[in-house]
Amino acid sequence: MRRGSKTLQQRLFIVLLFSMTGIVIVVSLLFYNRATEQLQRKISDLSSKNVSQTIGLFDLLDKGFDSLSKSISNNFDLVRMLQDRSAEPREQFANERSITNIIGANFFSRDDLIGIHIMTDDGNIYNYGNYINEVMPGYRSTDWYRSILSGGGKIVWLGIYPSSIIDSNETRPVLAFGRQLFDLDEHRPIGVVLYETSPAPILAALDNLKMSPNSEVYLVDADGDLVSATDGAKELPRLGDGKRPTVTGESLVAERDNQLVVSSRLPFAEWTAITVTPDRDLNVELVEMQRYLIIVGVALVLLSIITATVFSKTISSPLKRMIREMKRVELGNFQSQVDAGSYREMDALASSFNRMVRQIGHLIERMKQSAASEKNAELQALQSQVNPHFLYNTLDMIYWMLDEREEDDLGEVVLALSRMFRYSSHWEQGVPVTLGEELEQIRDYLTIITIRLEGRLVVEIDIPQELYGVPIPKMTLQPVIENAVKHGLEPLSGDGKLTLTAEVRDGRLLLTVRDNGVGMTEETLERLQASFSLAPTALVGTGLTEQGEARGVRQEGERDSSAAQGVVGPGKIGNISAEQSVVGPGKTGGGSTVEGLVDSDKLRGSFSEGSMLDQSKMRDSSFVMGKSGRGTAQGGIGLVNVHRRLLHTFGQGYGLQAESRIGEGTVIRLTLPLPPQVIRPGSAESEDTN
Repeated sequence: MRRGSKTLQQRLFIVLLFSMTGIVIVVSLLFYNRATEQLQRKISDLSSKNVSQTIGLFDLLDKGFDSLSKSISNNFDLVRMLQDRSAEPREQFANERSITNIIGANFFSRDDLIGIHIMTDDGNIYNYGNYINEVMPGYRSTDWYRSILSGGGKIVWLGIYPSSIIDSNETRPVLAFGRQLFDLDEHRPIGVVLYETSPAPILAALDNLKMSPNSEVYLVDADGDLVSATDGAKELPRLGDGKRPTVTGESLVAERDNQLVVSSRLPFAEWTAITVTPDRDLNVELVEMQRYLIIVGVALVLLSIITATVFSKTISSPLKRMIREMKRVELGNFQSQVDAGSYREMDALASSFNRMVRQIGHLIERMKQSAASEKNAELQALQSQVNPHFLYNTLDMIYWMLDEREEDDLGEVVLALSRMFRYSSHWEQGVPVTLGEELEQIRDYLTIITIRLEGRLVVEIDIPQELYGVPIPKMTLQPVIENAVKHGLEPLSGDGKLTLTAEVRDGRLLLTVRDNGVGMTEETLERLQASFSLAPTALVGTGLTEQGEARGVRQEGERDSSAAQGVVGPGKIGNISAEQSVVGPGKTGGGSTVEGLVDSDKLRGSFSEGSMLDQSKMRDSSFVMGKSGRGTAQGGIGLVNVHRRLLHTFGQGYGLQAESRIGEGTVIRLTLPLPPQVIRPGSAESEDTN
């Protein structure tokens, strides 16, 4: 068929040219954006690195000066001599000489110290420096003196000053800090010590914050006043949002007047370092990158034209050969193998096509085997129904023999057992039962269990009549009831209570089985819940979808709700004991009371061997399965398998949930879909079957 006038070579040339050109443009834009992000990240990392290094420098300075100040404030001999008020001139001279020596030792321990000054509360002043000191009068009324007193013995950073704040002879810039002195025994203030050191280490640390040669760094105190600045710094800038970092090491970034402003909190004195960098210094690499991308983009477009021309000429020949080989396969020759003998991509395409042909052949063979296996399974299922029919027919005969001998209670057990076999032996693929039919099976089972437990079991069933026609998968409730009786109620030394309720919630049917048995340990409950969580993995590959789930619900909903008319109506099995009756023979209603007692030894003997309720059956029906965790119709389905069946039938959102506590019992909740034609009950009416 003619689809156009352009040849394959022309089409390939146009497609390749536009594709490669578009790719070049897109890649260039992405690369530019990526480079911009990396540049910004680089600037941020550089800023963080500078801040981290500066904080480290300030931290070292802080520790060094703090240790220096403590060497005087914690010197016991010095503090004692500062308080000595001896009247002897010789002793006073000796004390002053000793104090001066101690101060001098501290002074010469660091090269950057300019002066150390101790001022006691009784007016004595001790100084040590490189020159003769002249203390300024009125220092007690200064702000820095009051700041030291308010520090309570902690180091107080006063700031950087153009000259000494106490020595009128010292005109060099100083970094001043001090600490209040206390009596080490009575902890009362005795004076203050003032240190003046060179600000060069602080200024060097500030230079480390510069991000470019044109950057300016400012050091401000907690009140926002300028403490110091690098050379060339101008007016103190304001942060873009008016905020300052509050945590040591924290940095805030703001844009102001084509400048990047970075503020960082320093580790002492509540000082903040503010770095201002012009944007033009930061965008130098970005401008160079733009120029580079333009040149590379033009070169790549030219290369794309050449590549499209060459490739379009060389690709058409092997493609035609490939098409000829594939047409042979199209005619039905699945045994032929395609050999492109061309580019690596063509060879890969041919290999993929060959694998696909082989897989199709394998799938056809597998479908044949699956069809044969399905036929064999149907024959085996039909064969397996012969023996159950013979068994429950024999049980019916035994029932009528007991009825003739007026063994009513024992006959009731045999009849219930017969009905259970009849119910469980019919498994029709895709045909659900109603909730009423499932309840009839549960009542037969509880009839046997109640007599077996000699009246220690109390059962309550609270299910509205209008829910009896709801379709549910067969054998959904019995494994849950059986598990509650065997593992929850039988180990009890006293009476046990089993409650079965149903309600409509959020358009779904919620069945609850509750017992007051021994309960489960947290480890067992977690293992059970983990099995529920892992159950969906068994459904991988089943093809369940929301549409399939809705279709399954709709098919079950189309089942006539009148199918429940022949089952037992709403009732309540309450306080059932060996002296009370269960559902009578052939009754589908509430049942009638039969007077008389049953020989408990005879009843127990009837369950000792060969019963469907023996210990192996009960073990198989528990959720703790030692084998594969999969049940069968003959040997206990199990909680996990019920959960998997509901997931398989209805999809996600349906299944079992478990709650349990040791000594309080267990609650199992079953969530099932509700057909739209079912009447939503306003309230649940209890049924009573006594």
